[in-house]
Amino acid sequence: MKQPRIHVISPTEEVNDRTLDLDLVPTLELVRLINAEDRTVPGAVAAVLPRIADLVDVAAARVADGGRVHYFGAGTSGRLGVLDAAELAPTFGVSDTVVAHQAGGARAFVTAVEDAEDVVDGTDTGDIRSGDVVIGLAASGRTPYVGAALSAARVLGVPTALVTSNPAAPLAEFADYVLVADTGPEALTGSTRLKAGSAQKLILNTFSTALMVRLGHTFGNLMVDLQATNAKLRGRSLDVLGQATGVPRAEAAAALDACGDIKTAVVYLLARRPDPARPGDGAGTGSATESETGTDVGSGTGRGVGPSPEQCRTALADAGGYVRRALTALAAAPSGRPAPPAPPPADRR
Repeated sequence: MKQPRIHVISPTEEVNDRTLDLDLVPTLELVRLINAEDRTVPGAVAAVLPRIADLVDVAAARVADGGRVHYFGAGTSGRLGVLDAAELAPTFGVSDTVVAHQAGGARAFVTAVEDAEDVVDGTDTGDIRSGDVVIGLAASGRTPYVGAALSAARVLGVPTALVTSNPAAPLAEFADYVLVADTGPEALTGSTRLKAGSAQKLILNTFSTALMVRLGHTFGNLMVDLQATNAKLRGRSLDVLGQATGVPRAEAAAALDACGDIKTAVVYLLARRPDPARPGDGAGTGSATESETGTDVGSGTGRGVGPSPEQCRTALADAGGYVRRALTALAAAPSGRPAPPAPPPADRR
């Protein structure tokens, strides 16, 4: 049976006049030509930042209500989605907030299964729920596997997005948010693992990081939900605590041992400060007044007694995991018991 041949119309498939002699130039010039093309990628991504921001806000609202974000992609695009989703668990302590679907399944992540992108039977779409968000990743903007996922999402009324490098992407009609990073012809004609892939990586980095910030998984620019699963990350946990609160390393270690996780320890230590408005502003002296329910695991710094680790944990839970809201609630409760949390602000900060 004769296999179909598709003519893809996209700038990514065009010949790049700047790299016509790629096989003739000296090696240093060869890598310089590739690098010169790579330098155009950040500008192409910058052009879609407003759309990324819109998508982040929609996804944050849905995830806050129990929904999830799904990435669908094939080949390089799918692998980049898997990579982004996999790194969110250790960085932000989330499990299935972002779910990546790779055409061809797990095997396709390490071994190319090129024909998997032509599957149009809705493979992997059964996991989509009405409260979710679906993001299709397709450099060419035409991948059938991605199109099937976007179509299935549309049936459920789920917000959809397409990340592509093709301004005339055929799948754009199935997406509520079209993010076109127009990276143009590749240094190696048609090899979208180069500039188009780099643009997708930057877009996914930006999207998922901004999403996690909006969901309260950071304090300032610090990873307070970091999962310390190895020696390096256990050391980084103390660095984060020191950067957030200004306490010495020994005091940070004592607080972490008492609280069990970084975020609770941050609240525990900052609740002893007179003005915990910004991370890293210094230790402060805290209150010298002891309370029945307070504890002090400090190292002789005079920080005083404040809410217990359990009270800090409760304040965080009531505040939806947002450090600043938990601190505000604790500050409003001189008895040591958190006040009822305030409604979240409109910008979800």
